[in-house]
Amino acid sequence: MSRQDEARAFHYAVYDTVQQIPYGKVTSYGHIAKLIYKPKNSRHVGQALKYLSIEGPNDYPYHLNNVPWWRVINGAGAISPRDESSVQRQLQLLIEEGVVVVNNKVKLSEFGWFPETEFDDYT
Repeated sequence: MSRQDEARAFHYAVYDTVQQIPYGKVTSYGHIAKLIYKPKNSRHVGQALKYLSIEGPNDYPYHLNNVPWWRVINGAGAISPRDESSVQRQLQLLIEEGVVVVNNKVKLSEFGWFPETEFDDYT
């Protein structure tokens, strides 16, 4: 498998998994990485989400309108810092779903979605 094919497979796995996060819930980049059997690749999860566009090519099934990227936050429960408009957009979308955000942080015990993985015993 070429590197390009591996990267595409990784991105697709991230997007498929992020689509499973229930409305009004959040999870972490690290937990997405665990769910796709790449527990050491949480930063890559963030990069994959960064590459979502408004609409992809006709044969590309993932875009900003069907992958709820805003439901993925860091392991401390915070919206990851990046450009101010993206942080504000993520904050707005979470609030619209009923997620309580205080100082850009979410109470994971209340709003977290963390299905068990085979890696839970090792980390």
